[in-house]
Amino acid sequence: MNKTLIVSTDGQAVLRSHDNGATWRRLTINQELEYDDCVRCLLADPRHPEALFAGTEKGLFYSGDCGANWTRIDSVLNDFTIWKLAVHPDHPDIMYAGTGSPSLAILFRSRDGGKTWSRTGLEMPPKCAGVSRPRMLALAVDPDDPLGVWAGVEEGGLYRSRDGGDSWQRVDTDWAPSRGNSDLHDIVVFPGAPKTILALVVNGIYKSTDDGVTWNRLDAKETWGLYYTRVLRRRPRNGELILGIGDGTPGSTGVILRSEDRGGTWKEMPLPNQPNSCFWAVGTNSADPDFILAGTKFGHLYRSEDGGLTWRKEWREFSEITDIVWLPAVPGKEADDHAHHP
Repeated sequence: MNKTLIVSTDGQAVLRSHDNGATWRRLTINQELEYDDCVRCLLADPRHPEALFAGTEKGLFYSGDCGANWTRIDSVLNDFTIWKLAVHPDHPDIMYAGTGSPSLAILFRSRDGGKTWSRTGLEMPPKCAGVSRPRMLALAVDPDDPLGVWAGVEEGGLYRSRDGGDSWQRVDTDWAPSRGNSDLHDIVVFPGAPKTILALVVNGIYKSTDDGVTWNRLDAKETWGLYYTRVLRRRPRNGELILGIGDGTPGSTGVILRSEDRGGTWKEMPLPNQPNSCFWAVGTNSADPDFILAGTKFGHLYRSEDGGLTWRKEWREFSEITDIVWLPAVPGKEADDHAHHP
């Protein structure tokens, strides 16, 4: 399968490989997304295998040719830094964008596949504890219900909506705030019963198996010796999870853990090279659930081709990695001539 590997960074925009990581390309000049921009997040467009969105410090961008060329989507998001994007794969017209530092932390919604955006009712105060200005790092749409949305704020708590973002309920009110529980980093919602949600806080994992009614906490440092839990991804089409942690932010080392039972138990995966910082991003795609990319805060990139059981480090190192996506396509003349637009 042809693949395009795309890494977003703080300071080098996006870098991409169309030859399975043998070579990497930066953006060309004279694009609306500049080669030295800060890109905070990426999202593959479920409608087109060669298309993706990028959340940046100057709004939302779109590429229809595997990240080679980018167009800014002119919208209310122009004045916001976008930290997270989410979409339901079976209802791709409904999208969510979480913003934050240095702009205000607000959750926006699109009903037309990203062309236009409006505010939902979820907005944070301009200041918060811990990180000074809040940012929405965690977003998830319930796979069984396109109106079920979960949002987590660093720092500001965990929220859910049952009506597509029109109204919100705070979920973490019973969690002890002294343990970093209002500092949300990621969310995974499983399909099927029992309805299982995992919420990643700065130093642990909260798990619910009754649709968020009750929660159990797993402490990271007590369990693994490293306290900083950063990124959580569900391997497509099954219940396996990949968790990236470290000894702080940016930290000096990182660990990849894998669960085969929805987060009930975890196993540390061996790495051939010592990471230089906390694991910060994981990239998957349902086109090949076995192929997974994982990146550290300070630019180390690892790959697995067996669903996360074994890993190897890529030769290329990057500036600060913010997110990772891979697409089951490569650009060509046909893609360039017929690039999709949102």
